[in-house]
Amino acid sequence: MDLTHIHLLLNHFPTIGTIIGGGLFVLSLIMKSDDLKRASLVVLLGIALISIPTYMSGNGAQDGIKALPGVSKAMIEAHEGAAFVAILFMEVTGAFAWLGLWQFRRLARIPNWNLTVILILTVASFALMTRASNLGGEIRHPEIRASQAQEAATADPGLARTVGSFVTDTPWMWPTCETLHFVGLSLLVGVVFIVDLRVLGFMKGVSFASLHRLLPWAAIGFGTNVLTGILFFVGIPGQYIHNTSFYWKIGLVMLAGLNAVYFTLLDEPWELGPGEDASFTAKFAAASAMLLWMGVLYCGSMLPFLGNSF
Repeated sequence: MDLTHIHLLLNHFPTIGTIIGGGLFVLSLIMKSDDLKRASLVVLLGIALISIPTYMSGNGAQDGIKALPGVSKAMIEAHEGAAFVAILFMEVTGAFAWLGLWQFRRLARIPNWNLTVILILTVASFALMTRASNLGGEIRHPEIRASQAQEAATADPGLARTVGSFVTDTPWMWPTCETLHFVGLSLLVGVVFIVDLRVLGFMKGVSFASLHRLLPWAAIGFGTNVLTGILFFVGIPGQYIHNTSFYWKIGLVMLAGLNAVYFTLLDEPWELGPGEDASFTAKFAAASAMLLWMGVLYCGSMLPFLGNSF
């Protein structure tokens, strides 16, 4: 199995998942069901996570088919540009979905302004994902293209290539992204370790609910890392798609993201008051989260040594 297989395996999830998550969300608003709201937000958050490897595996799939007869470079770049915009909107949608879950945990409700933002972003993400999917299908299926003129109209570098060139050609851009990436990682790992250490038995005088207020800072750090990571990737995709350490890093990030849902959704950690000891399940989730993020740090640091980056 190579990146082409992985891309073919994943590329339907963002579009179909957005339909499912968005449909559940609209239904929850109509029925005024908090349970449906939370379920729909979990789906949207999951789609935001899975969209990351879906987008990044696309460059590997491009390498696999670009030399095949009848494959249009213009169509590939049009698909890449559309997917770049779609993933940015999807990640922002996932961020507000997580915020909604956190607000429900803290306030027992999701503010109307956040519900409105999520609805608008979900509709926009679905439209953009649909366009990217349609352009992707046209690469190998010329029979569904409207006309050859449509192909000619897409013969521009595409937004992803334009942004990638800006990242690599602007002297201050890459160092700035590196700095922001480090700051985001420090925020993320710092908060995660504080929360997980409390669950493991340290700082017993502090309740979990008090520490949970720090999680938005971790979310800001994670969002910063996702954004800067995407900029690194579109800048020089070749140094990542052929690097095994990068695959491990992305896989561990996905698992760590799912682990964070446990501390956002389930009641068990929230029942941990001052002086109380957490259950085995909560301790296992906390220990695994720390191991996962240490794995992410290790794989990221080893990109130049175990792979061919930089």
